[in-house]
Amino acid sequence: MAALKSLKAPDILAGKRIVVKIGSALLVDRATGLRTDWLAGLAADVAAARARGADVVLVSSGSIALGRTVLSLPHAALPLEQAQAAAAVGQIRLARAYEEVLAPYGITAGQVLVTLEDTEDRRRYLNSRATMETLLGLGVVPIVNENDTVATDEIRFGDNDRLAAQIAVTVGADQLILLSDVDGFYSANPKEDPSATRFDLVETITPEIEAMAGDPISGLSKGGMKTKLLAAKTAVAGGCAMAIMEGSVLRPLQALAEGANRTWFLPKGDPQAARKRWINAMKPRGELRLDAGAVKALLAGKSLLPAGVTAVTGRFDRGDPVAILGPDGVALGKGLAGYGATEARAIAGHRSGEIEAILGHAGRAALVHRDDMVL
Repeated sequence: MAALKSLKAPDILAGKRIVVKIGSALLVDRATGLRTDWLAGLAADVAAARARGADVVLVSSGSIALGRTVLSLPHAALPLEQAQAAAAVGQIRLARAYEEVLAPYGITAGQVLVTLEDTEDRRRYLNSRATMETLLGLGVVPIVNENDTVATDEIRFGDNDRLAAQIAVTVGADQLILLSDVDGFYSANPKEDPSATRFDLVETITPEIEAMAGDPISGLSKGGMKTKLLAAKTAVAGGCAMAIMEGSVLRPLQALAEGANRTWFLPKGDPQAARKRWINAMKPRGELRLDAGAVKALLAGKSLLPAGVTAVTGRFDRGDPVAILGPDGVALGKGLAGYGATEARAIAGHRSGEIEAILGHAGRAALVHRDDMVL
């Protein structure tokens, strides 16, 4: 649109951590099953991104679509039990397919199955985040999908657009790419209204923009533009740019880099700044008082280790916000606790190497990780 021409679109080649969402309609053909040529092209794109130093996370639909073909179930809405059975069968094939196409590039794939509850419960959210960070740190490409074998309508995302946006925020991605069956966001459904106009860039999701969203176009896809806008809201609020593009070409990410039609939704700030704002807005449920050495370490960008904590007050669980105080009781900042209050009191003042002996199980080294802290 003319009013947005002065804004600069993000460059996927500059992305440091990219989440790519793959829709069922791109991955699975109703008649022939998995589109192996397309998946091989996507793997080449992932390898290229990894070669230039970017982390990549794939949020992939397709387990139910694959499983229903194997089980000869109808291509229509399925009862919950049949959908879960199809997911159980299809998930194995989906994971194996990604493993096989990434292996020639020396890339290890890891399967991560999540539910809506995993992102709403703070402790499970932190566990998921730690797992994803560890996988990425080890050079693994996580393949994320909703755990359709156990999720019910009451506890599910319902579409992988919103799941992908939540994953993007969880891992601190700077770009989210939704590979879809349309080449961007339009002022109306282009298959119904020939006068519909595609947006190159959307700076702000206004009520007028939301009113333009339509219903799903594909018979396999659950998510229409309404769900994509919900995803965009989550992503941009977390400092992550989001693109919608038509993904059926054999090298979709390469096509995006070369100027393919798409719509970019622009973020507000960067992922780290967005996370810091989120933590800073929380009301602390406890306090950690530090010694001078710990304060010096935090100001140098280090995590808070138990050895530097002189007192723990309040009642809090792992993942709850806590205030961080200096030796004089003056507030230095806030953070998300890596331990609940009882365990935090037990290990306060002790070295990280003593944690297992004190608690009876292996624990994490940091009481508050630097990524979960704002000073």
